[in-house]
Amino acid sequence: MLCDAYWYPLYAYVRRRGASADDARDLTQGFLASLLERRDFARLHPDRGRFRAFLLASLQHFLANEHARQRTQKRGGRVVLLSLDVGEAEGRYQFEPADPMTPETLYERRWALTLVDRVLSRLRATWAAEGRGDEFDALKGCLLGRAPDGGYAGVGGRLGLSEGAVKVAVHRLRKKFQIQLRAHVSATVADEADVEDEIRYLIRALDM
Repeated sequence: MLCDAYWYPLYAYVRRRGASADDARDLTQGFLASLLERRDFARLHPDRGRFRAFLLASLQHFLANEHARQRTQKRGGRVVLLSLDVGEAEGRYQFEPADPMTPETLYERRWALTLVDRVLSRLRATWAAEGRGDEFDALKGCLLGRAPDGGYAGVGGRLGLSEGAVKVAVHRLRKKFQIQLRAHVSATVADEADVEDEIRYLIRALDM
């Protein structure tokens, strides 16, 4: 389910709005539980737009009508309803930028980073299964626009490949990354025509 993959941006949004770690945990879990209880996912339609925007708007509505303690009491105490690694989430949140990034901006950036991380993890798993995990680790920086240490020749020297072979490998990896990224984005929009716009939006979010 998509919320299993993308709940951390919601948690980061709530924390940036000033909630404590415990309250952010309860609110995030309560929000996702309320979506499941109301079967909101089943009612998604093309005119509802992007899943990213739908989640944020729904969360904002939820926060406007719920208080952490009241929500906790209604759930019968601090009961974990969903399998969310909140300890890991708070550890990640401690490394978020301390600059005055708005909750909305942080949410959008974290959504984009989470999606990219999922694509990279999927690709690495595929390469590792082929015994090429080290090669992937050496090349993945090229996917994100970073020049590899020592250039292609340096990477080739570490991997036992020629510079030309490294360039070919990077080209193929980029194509696979683009295909996987498009597939992941397609799962978060209601209309296939929105995929390219969503990808451009996410790229801008990474530069926030």
